[in-house]
Amino acid sequence: MNGTDAEVDRQVKTSGKTARLASSKPAKAHRSVSSRGGGGYKSSLKRCWPLWVMVLPAMLFVAVFNYGPMYGIQLAFRKYDFTKGLTGGDWVGFQYFKQFFASPMFKPLMVNTIRISLWTLVMGFIAPIILALLINQIHSTKVKSFVQTITYMPHFISTVVIVAMINLFLTPSTGLLTRFLAFLHIDNANFMGNPSTFTPIYWISEVWQHMGWNSIIYLAALSSVDVALYEAAKMDGAGRFQLIRYIDIPAIMPTAGVLLILNMGGVLNVGFEKVFLMQNTLNLPASEVISTYTYKIGILQNQFSYSTAIGLFNMLINFVFLVIANQISRRVSHTGIF
Repeated sequence: MNGTDAEVDRQVKTSGKTARLASSKPAKAHRSVSSRGGGGYKSSLKRCWPLWVMVLPAMLFVAVFNYGPMYGIQLAFRKYDFTKGLTGGDWVGFQYFKQFFASPMFKPLMVNTIRISLWTLVMGFIAPIILALLINQIHSTKVKSFVQTITYMPHFISTVVIVAMINLFLTPSTGLLTRFLAFLHIDNANFMGNPSTFTPIYWISEVWQHMGWNSIIYLAALSSVDVALYEAAKMDGAGRFQLIRYIDIPAIMPTAGVLLILNMGGVLNVGFEKVFLMQNTLNLPASEVISTYTYKIGILQNQFSYSTAIGLFNMLINFVFLVIANQISRRVSHTGIF
């Protein structure tokens, strides 16, 4: 019995030593792999130089056309003088910002810009999601392709043509819609000249134009959903609304969160071209926004420093909205862009 006990103890010790050696080998291998993969920026540049060469043109493009023009921001703090070049002029600090805040145009500009932007942001965010959910429920491939093609087409129409179509439909005397309303005994319907209807016309046409195109990314997210989830839900008696609620919507929520954050970064960037083309003397109280006012002040009236200060203020507000939306998204859904 003593010899047997000694043999058992010897085997136990040998197996324990082997287990310790085996457990230590992966750690050493892990340390060796991590040490080979380190080296920082220089090592990454040496190992992946073909990838850096491929991305170099894009980096140069962003540096030249995005960061280079930011040098002109200093005009917001100088009294610009043509004779002294881009960097010339006396330093005046926040004079032009104070001038803009004290201007009687500050409040109506902010109200108009925020109203148009929020309507466009909210409706332009919801409509593509609804469209993608509806298209995803179409089982016929031919019908789905036809619906997608029809909804994508308006995105490729230029802004000038869109505004021309709006005028064609809403002209008081000869517009198709106004003539139809006149047939229903609704006369004197001047939608383009009424300040209260400018915002609905803008965001409805904007959503109609870009709704189909913006739904592509949601359709891509829905295409990655496992078909087994739909089959299991149908076996449990789920209908189409239950499939959308419990499978489709959760699948696109991370994508929707990221897109909402990106859209919040441009919440005050109302499209200049469309607003400017839709403006007239009658709807000007509701259609004058920061972008059009900056154009009129800077280009038409040659107040470059003042217009630069307004544009910089607009950019800072957009950046603040972007950061706030990202922080809220990270806390609520653990999804963010930085």
